[in-house]
Amino acid sequence: MNQRGVFQIDWPTILMYLMLVGIGWMNIYAATYSDQYEGLLDINQNHGRQLIFFLGAVVIMLLVLFLDIRLLRIAPWPLYIISLASLVAVLLFGQKISGARSWFVLGPIGIQPGEFAKVAAALVLANYMGRLEFSWRKWKDRIIAILLVAIPALIILPQPDLGSTIVFSAFIFVFHREGMSSGWIFLGLAVGLIFVLALLFDSLYLSLFFLAIALIVIFIQRKKSRRWVSVLGVLFVVIGVIQSVDYTFNNLLEDRHRNRINILLGLEQDLKGVGYNTHQAQIAIGSGGLTGKGFLQGTQTKYNFVPEQHTDFIFCTVGEEWGLVGSVILLLLFSGFLMRLIFMAERQKVVMYRVYGYALVSVLFFHFAINIAMAIGLFPVVGIPLPFVSYGGSSLWAFSLMLFIFVKMDAHRMDVW
Repeated sequence: MNQRGVFQIDWPTILMYLMLVGIGWMNIYAATYSDQYEGLLDINQNHGRQLIFFLGAVVIMLLVLFLDIRLLRIAPWPLYIISLASLVAVLLFGQKISGARSWFVLGPIGIQPGEFAKVAAALVLANYMGRLEFSWRKWKDRIIAILLVAIPALIILPQPDLGSTIVFSAFIFVFHREGMSSGWIFLGLAVGLIFVLALLFDSLYLSLFFLAIALIVIFIQRKKSRRWVSVLGVLFVVIGVIQSVDYTFNNLLEDRHRNRINILLGLEQDLKGVGYNTHQAQIAIGSGGLTGKGFLQGTQTKYNFVPEQHTDFIFCTVGEEWGLVGSVILLLLFSGFLMRLIFMAERQKVVMYRVYGYALVSVLFFHFAINIAMAIGLFPVVGIPLPFVSYGGSSLWAFSLMLFIFVKMDAHRMDVW
């Protein structure tokens, strides 16, 4: 990268990235701390390995920043194809860990292709939607854009990795920014709400309830026959969703996911089984109070009451040892980080760069929101890490790669091509 490019790098973003990684490492150290292993550089412990992962992330950062920007315009499709091939390969030859065949294990290192698939999908989507002839109003362009995101998600689903599959739905915000109607987002939320209601109430009574609402609307709009057609169409869709919930829930979801959803909705209570993680996470966060118990003083953390606390439940360590104050600081820092990325995306002159920036923000936001919601019991446990904070080489490397590709793009935001 030339001197002009170095000065155009968005240094506030780099600083916030380093702060998040630093906070993550400190809490990983606390989550796995033991009096027997006090060394900060002990690579036999998770905090030592995370430092190695961070050094790998630095190498990724430097490689991307000194990359010829023109490669980012020709590489998306080859990278996307390689990514799809790796997702198929891991289904056939990958190692099963925590119930999911989603890992390649190379000696002491595990690589999760699903994490890098998000980067490839974001790049190829940005490349496709950044074409001069692309228009969201064209059905062909819409379908291809959606398929570019849906294909890797559908390959990941049978691993099974429901968490990573859900994250691909974050790209709906990219579509919205580039012209998709807000109605589709509300439709998705409505389908989700109806799905939950169908689990809580008898499907027959729920169908009759929506039928009654439809009849009331038709009566009010009785002089406008065209409205009748729309209302009846919506009614048929709603009833179809209600009637399909039972099959979907009992046949397409795994037992562990069904149990977690039932516990979240209060239909079951299993504090010693499936609901144990969430229950202990809530205890850990709540016990921190206003200012927390202090660094390395968390009893829930120290005695391993919360399984996977250094990965999916790292926020519990923050809540217990740093309390409400520390939790709010982390939330504000991450929110500020996302706002900065949105600001950067909006200032891009090249459409491809803008689309990629929004893809980055969408994926990070989904991970951030769902991970925190899992920790405090507002979302079923689906195994989604907190970006830059949770332990893991694949997640840190993939998120760092995704971020610094955008930092590289932003450094060339005045380019015209």
